[in-house]
Amino acid sequence: MSEPVKITLPKLGESIVSATVVQWFKKVGDAVALDESLLEVSTDKVNSEIPSPVAGRLEKIFAVADQEVQVGGLLALISTGGAAPKVAPSEEFLSPPVVRLLREKGIALADVDQIPHTGQGGRLTKQDVENFSGKPKCPMSGTERVKMSPMRKAIADNMVKSFYEAPHASLITEVDVTDVLKFIHEHKRQTGAKLTITAFAARAIARALQTFPLINASLDGDTIVMKSFVNLGVAVSVDQGVMVPVIKNCQEKNLLEIAGQIGELAEKTRKHALAPDDIQGGSITLTNFGMTGTMIGIPIISYPEVAIVGLGAITKKVAAMPDDSFAIRSVMFVSLTFDHRVLDGIYGCGFLNALKKHIEEDVSLN
Repeated sequence: MSEPVKITLPKLGESIVSATVVQWFKKVGDAVALDESLLEVSTDKVNSEIPSPVAGRLEKIFAVADQEVQVGGLLALISTGGAAPKVAPSEEFLSPPVVRLLREKGIALADVDQIPHTGQGGRLTKQDVENFSGKPKCPMSGTERVKMSPMRKAIADNMVKSFYEAPHASLITEVDVTDVLKFIHEHKRQTGAKLTITAFAARAIARALQTFPLINASLDGDTIVMKSFVNLGVAVSVDQGVMVPVIKNCQEKNLLEIAGQIGELAEKTRKHALAPDDIQGGSITLTNFGMTGTMIGIPIISYPEVAIVGLGAITKKVAAMPDDSFAIRSVMFVSLTFDHRVLDGIYGCGFLNALKKHIEEDVSLN
């Protein structure tokens, strides 16, 4: 009889040294197919599913939910003696879409047996999960204690570290986006990618950084690390919090390329399909809270970056024009929050003015 195969935590990214077990998709004794997902783990960057490198039966689990495991650490043993076992009709099988829905609804795998199974062969369907999650729960008390998800905890830890280590300062300017909105409307059917204010702002950030590179730096002890590339993180809201996929080398891309990548990364984020490389290496972050209708926000820097740009909601106002006439214009507030250890307010003002100028005047596909 062959020795069981050791399942260890793989390296999930260049700077990732550990991960926390979120949940197991299999229990001891279950049959496992080659490349079938065994468990989900979470890092401070992204959630990942760990597939089985062999077909067999799950013999032993060494790392339970909420346990942190180092890269290379033992997760489980899978026995492969003889032919790969078949799944008995009575054993539970959850398809990946059902597992994702359970996760979105906050239903633990341990509670799956409480849900009526109406699928073929007694399997659990997505509709079963929807029906179960929609039932009103009887309150036991006036409060509820909800443990942070690994992703939420990672976000919290990063925000606390950034807020208390980096002295934050913020600046706000008003940007006229009337011409940008007109351009988007005129070209929305002529381009393959969806043009958005976020794409224009992303391109403007990359161009403004050519003149103000300190905004794109990071701080390592008492050394300022300057970067020739612009790896722009774009915040995307998901059910468990906010993920920040990164547009690599944004300074080399035109508007359509930036718009296309924003759409692609946002879609991957919402489908929980981001790879570790998609969220690593950011040098500055852009967040568009204006999509919620919020006009002004002061976001926290994503450590170890030294700046973050925030876009507010677009509103209309009556404005005085250069010829002293009046016109109705579309405007939005743009904020810059920066690490005051690395740069001063006057430098931040220069960057914000350059950013405003590029958004208002660089109205083209280039």
